[in-house]
Amino acid sequence: MENNGQIKENKMGTMPVNKLLLNMAIPMILSMLVQALYNIVDSIYVSHLSENALTAVSLAFPIQSLIIAVGTGIATGLNAMLSKALGEKNQKDVNDSARSAMFLAVCAYVIMLIASFTIVKPYFNTQTTDAEIFSYGTVYLSLCLAFSFGIYGQLLFERMLVSTGKTMFSMTSQLVGAIINIILDPILIFGYFGLPKMGTAGAAIATVIGQVVAFGVAVFFNIRFNKEIHFKLSIRPTGTAVRRILAVGIPSTLMQAVGSVMTTGMNMILMSFTPTATAVFGIYFKLQSFFFMPIFGLNSGIVPIIAYNYGARNKERLVKAMKLGFVYAVGFMWTGCLVFETIPQVLFKLFDASDNMLGIGVPALRIMALAFLAAGFCIMCGTIFQALGNGVYSMIVSFARQLIVLLPAAYLLSLTGSLNAVWWAFPIAEVASLACSLFFLFRIYNKIIKPLGE
Repeated sequence: MENNGQIKENKMGTMPVNKLLLNMAIPMILSMLVQALYNIVDSIYVSHLSENALTAVSLAFPIQSLIIAVGTGIATGLNAMLSKALGEKNQKDVNDSARSAMFLAVCAYVIMLIASFTIVKPYFNTQTTDAEIFSYGTVYLSLCLAFSFGIYGQLLFERMLVSTGKTMFSMTSQLVGAIINIILDPILIFGYFGLPKMGTAGAAIATVIGQVVAFGVAVFFNIRFNKEIHFKLSIRPTGTAVRRILAVGIPSTLMQAVGSVMTTGMNMILMSFTPTATAVFGIYFKLQSFFFMPIFGLNSGIVPIIAYNYGARNKERLVKAMKLGFVYAVGFMWTGCLVFETIPQVLFKLFDASDNMLGIGVPALRIMALAFLAAGFCIMCGTIFQALGNGVYSMIVSFARQLIVLLPAAYLLSLTGSLNAVWWAFPIAEVASLACSLFFLFRIYNKIIKPLGE
């Protein structure tokens, strides 16, 4: 039976902010690091099949990102709405938000299931004329789309745990899924223990099995321990909750979907030089995730803190959380820049890189890593915008960075005939992102945060 009464004050409004942020974020950061490790290990295994297999998975990456972008958008909208409702102690809005988000996730999966039968082959026909790359890629991507209900359920139910401060349970769910992926990858890809060698299909199957298991674990934790949300696994939506979730979720989805468009465009530019450049770009995305994913974990921890204290009109705690978020995010990314600048050869050798790949990849990594110097600050700005219900600002910054600046710059630089010149589009775009982020940060501070203290 639902309780529409008052919600008791929880740690989001009482625990010291730095301790709270670490308490919320560290489990998420650890789980994201494991997820990043899985992404890297996955590509390492695939690279040992052949360079064409690695290229195929790299070409599938934009659509995979789109799958996740839709789920993350719904989960981000839910996160902001749940945390704000908890801060306001409004149980009805808490319950309505959870149910409506589950309805949206089911709708998203149906769309992806249809896409698995309709868009995969046409997509790969636009990306490559190599029959082996086409074969590897279509099988891999079709499986990821057809069984995407696992990632949608995982994202949604883990975000419910995060929104109510139960990050240890969310971490456990993610860890279980990632560890299962890591264990199954070599078994299914190379055919150990009497199983057939499945190649890229095995990589996809390992991925979706891990996601489905993590989904189940997250559902169990919510039913057993998350007493602040009375959803009863119902997907009955309410119009108001759907609109509020989409108000934050659509900009978040579009922001990440823009990344898919950018990656597709970059792959087309790089393929005009050599397929090896596309494989290098794919490796870069896997490696950089080891530094970006912890920031996303930090973001998952900080969004409910900011949203809760915004709902509670506690300016001091909100601003302190923001400042700490900037410090940690910038620290992560500067560390990443240092690693990429100093040991790029070692990183590429993990992927059985040929001399040709090393010749392309080492300067590429060093050039693109310069963008990390501003990326941490920009990502945290986007997180703040979303937590305060202004996800459209994040969307504008993302559009400006990836479509208005990065892709056109990459194309123009490709006209020089120098592949190394193309990589400079990334630091150029990050400078533009920094300028936009600062403009919107000052705007949102003056309009939303500053009045909280008045």
